[in-house]
Amino acid sequence: MRRILWAGVLCLALSQTAWAVRIKDIATMQGVRDNALIGYGLVVGLNGTGDKAGTTFTIQSLVSMLSKMGVFLDPTTVKVKNVAAVIVTAKLPPFMKSGNRIDVVVSSLGDATSLAGGTLLLTPLKGPDQQVYAVAQGPISVGGFVGGDATKVQKNHPTVGGIVGGALVEKEVASNFAEQEYVTLLLRNQDFTTAARVAQAVNARMGQETTAQTVDAGTVRFQVPERYQGRVVDLMSLVEGLDIDTDVPAKVVVNERTGTIVFGHDVRLSEVAVSHGNLVIRIRKHVKVSQPLPFAPEGAETIVAEEEEVTVVEEGDQLTAIREGATIGGVVEGLNALGVTPRDMISVLQAIKSAGAMQAELEII
Repeated sequence: MRRILWAGVLCLALSQTAWAVRIKDIATMQGVRDNALIGYGLVVGLNGTGDKAGTTFTIQSLVSMLSKMGVFLDPTTVKVKNVAAVIVTAKLPPFMKSGNRIDVVVSSLGDATSLAGGTLLLTPLKGPDQQVYAVAQGPISVGGFVGGDATKVQKNHPTVGGIVGGALVEKEVASNFAEQEYVTLLLRNQDFTTAARVAQAVNARMGQETTAQTVDAGTVRFQVPERYQGRVVDLMSLVEGLDIDTDVPAKVVVNERTGTIVFGHDVRLSEVAVSHGNLVIRIRKHVKVSQPLPFAPEGAETIVAEEEEVTVVEEGDQLTAIREGATIGGVVEGLNALGVTPRDMISVLQAIKSAGAMQAELEII
C-alpha cells in the first residue's frame, strides 16, 4: 500500500505539464478583505456543564444583565452551573450590508466543561475601532460531547461551538470601491515570475487602455481605464478570469513527525553517490550531443541533451531508471521500489542537501 501511495505522489509531483490558473485563485484585490469582530457574552441553558461557582466574571456578568431587566440579586447567592461566559468571534466579509447574516464561533472563557445544548444571549460584536458592527444570538451547535462519571469520554472539543448565520450585521464598513482610480493585486504566494506573468496577462487583455506594472514580487498595480470608471466590478470580473501559468521555487518539504515528504518537479540534483545502511545510491548525468546530418536543411541546430542514470543497490538487487535531467524523482522512485520507509527517505534527503547536491530549498516542519 505504501508503494502505491508514493507512486501516486510521484506522478503528481513530477508532472511537467504547466496548468493555467485564474488570477482570482492566486491573487486578491487590495482593500477587499475580511474584518475581524469580537464580543463577550453569556451562554445559558447548559445541563450543569457551565462555569463553576468560583468564576467571578461569569457571576458579575449574570447579575449585571439581570439588573438591567429589573431583577436585583446578591452576587454571593448566585450559582452559575448552567451559565458559561464565552468569547464570540466572527469575520465580517467585504461589502456586507446591514441586515446580512454571518457565522460566529463561540468559545468558553471560564471552566465550563461543555457548551452543548446552550443558547448564546444577545452579544454585540465590535471591530478594532470599538464600534458595534453586528449582534449575535442563538442556539449553539457543538461538534463534540463529554460524558461519564468515573471514566470520562470526550469527542472533539465540546467547549467550542458555532452558530450558522448567528450574527446580524448592523453597521456597514465604509468603502469607495466603485470610485477607485487604481487597482492593486496582491499575490497569495509572492513570486517575481508569477507577478510578471500577471502583469503581462493584464496588459495583453487591456491593450492600450492601461499598463499593469509589477511593484514587487507580490504586488501588481494598474490604472482603471476610462471606460471602466465607476464600473470597477466589471473590470475586476474581466481581470479575475484571465489565465496564467504560475511559477514556484524548487522546494522539498519534510514533516518528520508524520513521515510526509512533498517536493516540486523543479527540484534538481547534482552528481552524487549515497550509501544508507545496506543501500547504495548513485546518480550519474550523461550529456549527449546530436549534430545535423550532412546536407541538412538550413536552420538545423546542434542539440545537447542530458540524461540521468539512477542506480539503487540493496543486497545484490539492482534498480536502474533513466530520466531527462538529474531529478530527485529517480532517487525516490528507486527507494520506494525497494520498500524503504519514509523516515529513512527523509534521512537520505537531508544528507543529500547537506552535501550540497540538492539544488532546492529543504524545509523541515
